[in-house]
Amino acid sequence: MADFRTHLTAAVGGGTLLAVGGWQAGLWSPAEALSVAALTSFGGILPDIDADNSHAVRLIFNTLALLAVVAGALLMQAWLTPGRLLLACGGIYIGVRYLLSPVFKRLSVHRGIWHSLLAGLLCALATSAVGHRLLLLEPGLAWSHGVAVLLGFCIHLLLDEMFSVDLTGARLKRSFGTAFKLFDYREPCNSVLMLLLIAGLVPLLPAWTPLLTLLDQGAALWR
Repeated sequence: MADFRTHLTAAVGGGTLLAVGGWQAGLWSPAEALSVAALTSFGGILPDIDADNSHAVRLIFNTLALLAVVAGALLMQAWLTPGRLLLACGGIYIGVRYLLSPVFKRLSVHRGIWHSLLAGLLCALATSAVGHRLLLLEPGLAWSHGVAVLLGFCIHLLLDEMFSVDLTGARLKRSFGTAFKLFDYREPCNSVLMLLLIAGLVPLLPAWTPLLTLLDQGAALWR
């Protein structure tokens, strides 16, 4: 499989191309394009959230902890005093970074459900839902963020599959087929649970029309 540096480099490159292309086409402002590039890069390391020990895991849970703090602050600021809000945000950070991380490692298997297109779709939809409902982004930008995460996710999976092919020995490694898959064939219950999570996100998603418009504009730009 590809290492952390390769995944991050490829995702940053893909995110940069996407952001610059969208900016030049008038889809996003420079600041919006920067957020698209950053989320593509994050999506490029996200599948390794199920690894036992890696740079990606630490970076992912540090990022998730910070995002959880921002979300918590937005949700609780109207009900808590500044001091209590600070304590609550500190507790959220510690909980996600130092408590959730080891639990997640124990319950997950590397190259399991998180190395699948189904997991990428869940992460993309969750990104769009959070951006629209919590950060109050307009639908087009919220969908752009979701697409960016999915693109980075797919870059990661494709790289892992490419590194499963030994060109010098003209053979396929044992890891071939374990990364770029629709769902976790070995643990169907995990896939069903993920499908239920996706279904639960549907009412929270932005309107679908801006997504179709975005995809149409992206196809026109590609042509």
